Amino acid sequence: MLNYKSVNIITVIASLVLLFVSYFYKWSLWPLIILAIIWFLVTTAGSFFVKWNYHLKSLHSNKTIKENRIAITFDDGPHPEFTPKVLELLKKHNAKATFFCVGKHIEAYPNVFKEIIKQGHTIGNHTYTHANNFGFFKTKKVIRELRKTNDIVKNIMGFTMQLYRPAFGVTNPRIKRAIKETQLQSIGWNVRSLDTTSRTPDRIFKRVTKNLSKGDVILLHDTSLKTITVLEQLLLFLQKQNIESVTIDSLFNIKAYA
Repeated sequence: MLNYKSVNIITVIASLVLLFVSYFYKWSLWPLIILAIIWFLVTTAGSFFVKWNYHLKSLHSNKTIKENRIAITFDDGPHPEFTPKVLELLKKHNAKATFFCVGKHIEAYPNVFKEIIKQGHTIGNHTYTHANNFGFFKTKKVIRELRKTNDIVKNIMGFTMQLYRPAFGVTNPRIKRAIKETQLQSIGWNVRSLDTTSRTPDRIFKRVTKNLSKGDVILLHDTSLKTITVLEQLLLFLQKQNIESVTIDSLFNIKAYA
């Protein structure tokens, strides 16, 4: 499988071969330029598609699970208006979920955050600021963001989070080093709802449920009324299909906290 290390090795070897050929046979340098462009495009795509595991390994689904279970995950909360609505629906349908929370939002809405845990759901680290340029942060700044969010949660709840959801699904060598330093487990997804786009709730629901099967991890956001509408439809669908929604740590049989 292609990853950052293997692509770099292949690119270096190919570059040396092309340089050798260019020197002895007077070839143009265009093949080297094209190779550099290919490397850039592959690495850029690998940085934005967390499912590739290009820079670091994330858990995206568990197809070896025997039970008919999936995991619903929510990013970017807690939100003062929509997270309580999400919790109400989950409680109504006896479903569990995982919330990857932003540190500054935990600080702003600690009671909403506490309610997530009180109702038996799992929480994870989703950075402190969720800045649009997070993918360009230096390693030390990424580490500060992750540790700050973990410290906030530890002060409130007394435990340390061990799960991390990459902001925007972006990964790179700096984030990989930060994850290693903070000893967090990266969690991805294999069913992306696109509920933050202009798509209608009906289109989002169909996208999520079209090929849904046991072991899948669904990405939603507890930040809009649209997602509430989709979630209600989804939970009814799961009940009809006899599919149980569980937390990420249950789905993968891993520890969520230390």
